[in-house]
Amino acid sequence: MKIKVKVKPNAGEQSVEKISPELYSENGFEGLYFVKLKSFAREGEANLELIKLLTKYFNTQGCTPKDFQGKSLLRAREVRIKSGFTSRNKIVEIG
Repeated sequence: MKIKVKVKPNAGEQSVEKISPELYSENGFEGLYFVKLKSFAREGEANLELIKLLTKYFNTQGCTPKDFQGKSLLRAREVRIKSGFTSRNKIVEIG
């Protein structure tokens, strides 16, 4: 599954919010997510925190095992940033 993510680094808190899934499902994405991170955007710190936070989010949101190809829990190595490594707008592949 692919999602679009808008990241706000150095936000002082961590949060994940799903925004307008209808707009992005037509283009092959499962939705747009707005993610607030505590880390600064330097030397990959924010990207690492993003991967950990998305892993935790999708493991606690009641996703079905079929979402992760039959696995019961998602692992951090299964969350990959496909584009936008140095941008606040990212495309992330999960699973």
